[in-house]
Amino acid sequence: MKYNEFTKHVQSFSQTDSLDEAERAIRATLETLAERIQGDAASKVAEQLPEEMHPYLRGQEGQTSSPFTLQEFYQRVSQKEGIDPATAVMHVRGVFAVLNAAVPPEEFGEVQTTLSDDYEELFAASNKVLITKYSHD
Repeated sequence: MKYNEFTKHVQSFSQTDSLDEAERAIRATLETLAERIQGDAASKVAEQLPEEMHPYLRGQEGQTSSPFTLQEFYQRVSQKEGIDPATAVMHVRGVFAVLNAAVPPEEFGEVQTTLSDDYEELFAASNKVLITKYSHD
């Protein structure tokens, strides 16, 4: 998936007002994801994404992750973007929906296994959104 396509899908799924806002959502979500998962898993995901997004997931290789809840994940994204937590939830869910489409299941599944059960809603919601979106296109 190309960068512009990824960004437009995030804009649509997260209901952002502009591509700039979608780009901020992508950056904040991927940087927070890199903080949460093992560095090597983050690098594998980065390899599947457009080159412009690689820096957001890289730099943690060989480091252990910092476990935190999904609510903390949303809070960190909220702080990075400078937005309210409810909007951050929409942004994170939008980014995850597009990640689910862009990253092969074996790579994205590896990410899912490193996260606690409270993150399950991101993966379940991603599947439902994509099925609905692409079945109507």
